[in-house]
Parts: sequence; structure tokens; C-alpha cells
Amino acid sequence: MNRLKYEKSPYLLQHANNPVDWFAWKEEAFAKAKQEDKPVFLSIGYSTCHWCHVMEKESFEDTEVAVLLNRSFISIKVDREERPDVDTVYMNVCQMLTGSGGWPLTILMTPEQKPFYAGTYFPKWSRYGMPGLMEILTQAEMLWKNDRKKLLGTGEKITGLLQREGHAPQGQPTQALLQKGAAELLQRFDEEWGGFGTAPKFPTPHNLLFLLRYGKAERDETALLAAEKTLDCMAMGGMFDHIGGGFSRYSTDEKWLAPHFEKTLYDNALLAYTYLEGYRQTGRRFYRIIAEKTLDYILRELTNLEGGFFCGQDADSEGVEGKYYVFTPQEIQEVLGKDAEEFCHYFHIRKGGNFDGRSIPNRLGESPLDERDEAMEELCRTVYGYRKKRTVLHRDDKILTAWNGLAIAAFAKAGFLLGNAAYLAAAEKAAAFIEKRLTDENGRLYLRFREGDVAHQGQLNEYAFYAFGLLGLYEATFQLSYLERAAQLAENILKWFAAEKGGFYFSAKDGEQLIQRPKEVYDGALPSGNSMTGYIFTRLAALTAEPKWLAEQEKQLSFLAGAMEGMPSGHCFGLFAMGMVLYPVMELVCVSAEKKPSEAFLDFLRENQEMGLSVLWKTKENQERLEKLAPFTAAYPIPDTGEVYYLCRGQHCLAPQKELEKLREMMAEYV
Repeated sequence: MNRLKYEKSPYLLQHANNPVDWFAWKEEAFAKAKQEDKPVFLSIGYSTCHWCHVMEKESFEDTEVAVLLNRSFISIKVDREERPDVDTVYMNVCQMLTGSGGWPLTILMTPEQKPFYAGTYFPKWSRYGMPGLMEILTQAEMLWKNDRKKLLGTGEKITGLLQREGHAPQGQPTQALLQKGAAELLQRFDEEWGGFGTAPKFPTPHNLLFLLRYGKAERDETALLAAEKTLDCMAMGGMFDHIGGGFSRYSTDEKWLAPHFEKTLYDNALLAYTYLEGYRQTGRRFYRIIAEKTLDYILRELTNLEGGFFCGQDADSEGVEGKYYVFTPQEIQEVLGKDAEEFCHYFHIRKGGNFDGRSIPNRLGESPLDERDEAMEELCRTVYGYRKKRTVLHRDDKILTAWNGLAIAAFAKAGFLLGNAAYLAAAEKAAAFIEKRLTDENGRLYLRFREGDVAHQGQLNEYAFYAFGLLGLYEATFQLSYLERAAQLAENILKWFAAEKGGFYFSAKDGEQLIQRPKEVYDGALPSGNSMTGYIFTRLAALTAEPKWLAEQEKQLSFLAGAMEGMPSGHCFGLFAMGMVLYPVMELVCVSAEKKPSEAFLDFLRENQEMGLSVLWKTKENQERLEKLAPFTAAYPIPDTGEVYYLCRGQHCLAPQKELEKLREMMAEYV
């Protein structure tokens, strides 16, 4: 009996018709394993994972594999996006045992959840030196019957190592630490194609965010050029979807030409945010255009009617990776007629192609354009319409609180920086969706929503990433409710996730108890929850000047500094947060007789949005609530007319100003 047909996860539902007797991760599965005295086969993946599809087709749809699994194992299927806590624990096991990880993740363990074997993708039978799943399962079956003591001993040893929580020394956030992190990145920088290291290349937006902010603060042209070169090359290569917008997950080659075609919400949200920061800092309209095309892709293909954002789209179409995205000149000729030659030349679509006989549209070797080519964009819209009819992409339509928080931050930043009301409305609608659909009566967050169903207790990333989005919304709108809610979420982080030895656990203290309670610090494809929490505390401290948040900021940044000492470049979002404290920043309080900021003031902020600038907006309507959050603002009287600006920098405050031009002159002295 395959029980997955009763689940909501698109990934689990993809396996609902397998001949394997799958369970979801539930107590009944482990109870059955104990009752029948069988080991557990755990398979973790996600619905847009190419190699997960391959392993399903080769093994989980295969009767011979199913007979062996059903006879001698209890089989559990987990969507790593729905249960990131389970995934994190057993990915730690895989990395400990093999030195690497990835999906699909394959684990063999005892009914007590103690692992004794780990790996990723396995073919059905061994090939090219890679063990086959049938051999692995047959060996485990034999050992469970004849030498179980050995397997149990291995499980106990691995679990013991996993549960040994090291005590990271408290470090000191210093500019030297940031300099070391930048130097490590620049040492791996590819001067020809951008990015860091060799293929495959991942975008890792927080590395670029760090270099952009660090380069400006330190006046380090090398760091700035590395960030810009990478932003340019990623957007010109095939990893960027020139036809429909948005970025694929990563590039399989060094020059960003041939991607792994899967698209995820979190990559596109973080990349849009980073390109916007690149635009803000350099003024290059090319970055603005790429950010807009990425956000437009999210709105068009990853947004539900209520405003929540879906997880992503598959790499495969009709069982073929990338089929949706590639073309031949003949196809384009049939679609565009007389304009086909120009289109093919523009996007390097050639006979013979650059990907299995077809072409991935790209602009490599061309100069980035700072203005839109309207004629070419009209042709792209025609090809986009053809592409959608030609073949269909699977969409993972789960809505995850954490990933939505990142998207809210990107849309809020775009709404404010570009003066785009539609982007700002998208951010606000998504936040309203989370409050309505993914929040319980006590203000605690759920992890996932799909088809009216919510599931799983929110974990550290849900609180930290959503708070990140809300802080972005406050900075874009000055609606105090967003700042208040961000502070509530930070309080919940302290209440439910704090660790005695510093930092914060991945899962809540009242959550399901797994064999390990992980504490993530390393910034991988996503910033870690601990790095993001450092950022949240830093922003709350800057905005409110409350001793509590200042103390939490100091503790968390010291924890991060200690944890990253060996390799700071692996913690770039943590370094990004530290930079908000280590480099002088400005605090601005605007006290106004008006209910809303004037357009002149908003334009001023767009033009002078310096690194880490903290802005509070005080009015007669919000003063009582604001003074609860930021008691120091009680000393700022509300004028009878107009606005008064109070600017502080580096622990000293300047004379109040009533004119924006005077304020501009004061700020310019410190840039």
C-alpha cells in the first residue's frame, strides 16, 4: 500500500503510484519498522529535482526494486522543502560519511532513526564504479539478518558523533574578518567568466551582496569589479532565461552557458534583490532590467491568486532536461518568419546548437545593454508564447513561508527603489497571505501551505526570512505594523530557538525531536538561519536603539564570528550583517505633521540610500506605538507643519533640519 496519495506535497504525490510501499515521515512508519523488525529506507528529494526523477524512473518505478524494498525495509519518502529539519539532519550524516551531499538523498537506518549508511543518487545496478541500489539493499538485508550488531554499532557511533555539539568560541566581529572573507572569495574569482571556483558554478547571491557592500565601504575596486563581472556574466549566459525571465538553479559549465534548468523561488528572489543592490550602488540600468525581468517572471509564473509565491519549476519537460528552454533555427523560423534570422543572431541560436543539438539562448560575449531593446522584447514575447504551447513545465505549487519572506524582501526593495507600485503591492499581498494562511492564533508560523492545507511547525528560517521581508516592507512603506511584526518574530526566535552555547537551533524546542537538533551557521545556497538572525537583530538594534536588541546583536555577531573564523567566505551573509555594524552608518528620524511621507522625501531616500541607513517615520498617528518599539523617539516633538529631520552618525547626532537640501549636504559630508 502506497500511502503518499493522501499527502499534499507535489514531490510525494509524484511517487504516489510507485510500486514501493511508501510512507511519509510519520510515527506510524517507525512503529511499523519496530513491529516488523525491519530497517528503514529513507529517500529525500524535491519535486523539481532532475536526479530525483532519474532515480524514480530507474528504481522506484521498478518492480524488482519494489519487491526488495517492500520485503525487507520500511520505505519513507520525504520532501526536503517540507521537512528541512529531517533533511538537514540526514544531509549532515551524508556529508560526515561521504564528504559531500545532494539530492536525492539516500539513507539506511534503524527503526530508532539511527543511520548506518548514506549516499545520494544510485543507479539500479552498479556502473562506472558507482554502487547500485539493488546491491546496497541486498547487502543491508543480509547484514540485518546475519550481523545486525555491526549495523547497530555503526548507527550508534554515527548518532553519537552527530549529537556532539561543539562549543564554538565567541569571536570578535572585525574588519579584518571581513577582509579575510573578501580575500578568500577573490582568490577563487574567475576573472574571465566571473563567479568563484570552477564548474559547476552556483550564483550564491549573498556572496555578491557582501562584496558589493564591502567593496564600497572599503573602497576596494577589486571586490566591486568581481561582483559586477559576476552579475554581468550570469545575466548574459544561458543560466538567465532571456525569453521568459528568471534564473536557473546553477550553471554546469564555467561560463554560465548551460544551466541545470530547474528554477527556484529562493534563487530568483535573492538574485533580484542582489541585482537591485547592484543597480542602487552603480546606477547601471542593466542590473535594473535583469531584476525587473526576474521579478516579472515570479509574478507571472510563481504567484497564486491570493498573493503567495510558489516554490519553483522543474528542469525536465516530457522527461527531457531543458527541453522547454532550447530551440533550433528551424523552429524560430517557423515562429518568427522574417525576424527569425535577427533573433537567432541576437541569442546565438545556431545550427548544431550548444546543448544536445539545440541552442540555449544566450548573449555571452556581447555587451550588456543599459536600455531595453523593445523590438527584441516583442519577439521574445512571441517565442515565449510558442514555448508555453510547445511543452509544459511542472510547477511545484507549495508555498513556503521562508522562501516567501525572501521574495517579499525583493519585491519591497524593488517597489521602493524603482518607485514601482505593482512590486510593492505584490510584497504587501504576500505578507498578508502569510498572516492569513500561514500564521496560527498565537502568531506562530507554519512552514507550508498547499491547496488550503497548512502543515509543519515553522522553523528558524521561517521566522528569520519572513522578518527580513517585513523589515524590507517597513523600509519601503514606513507602515509601523511591519516593524512591529518583525520585532514579534525576533522575540519568537529568542523564545523557541535559542541555544545555550550561543546561536540558534534550526528547529523549535517544542518541535519534533529528531536524533540531532542541528544548528546551521554555514551559508550555502541560502543564508543560514543564524546569519539571517544576526541581520535581523542588527537592523532592529539600528532602528529601535533598544538595549535588548543591541545586546542580542552583539551576542549573535560574536557567535557568528567565532563560528566562521576558519573560513569566513563560507558565511557571507553573516559578514554582510557584520558590515552593518563595523562600518559607520547613519540613522535618520523624520518627524512629520503629515500621515504619509512626501514624494520629495521618498525621492530623496532613493537618491541617498546609503549602506545601512536606518529611517524611522514618526507622526501623530503612530507616535504611541513607535515609542513602545523605539523609546528614544519620545524626545522628538511633532511639528505643526512640514517635516523635521534628525540625522545621527557614528554615535553622534547633528542639528535637526527642516529642508531636504540641507539634509543632503550633511549626509554628503560623511559619504
